[in-house]
Amino acid sequence: MIRRRRTKLEGMDIRRRVLGPTQPQLTCEECFAEIDRYVELEAEGVDAAAVLPQMRAHLDGCPACNEEHDELLAFLVSR
Repeated sequence: MIRRRRTKLEGMDIRRRVLGPTQPQLTCEECFAEIDRYVELEAEGVDAAAVLPQMRAHLDGCPACNEEHDELLAFLVSR
């Protein structure tokens, strides 16, 4: 059996998920209201997380909103 070592980055991701965001975040409702703007900024090459840091904190902690983000970004980039 091959055992794979965890990288430092993987360990950090687990801790971040367990401990939650380190900064204030939006609610899902607030996220939904801003997600189009956030994705458009990303598609334009702007650092959207710098413009809307609370959005990034929410997306890091909310699997449902993060999935919505990923789908919107993929759709926008594919056009």
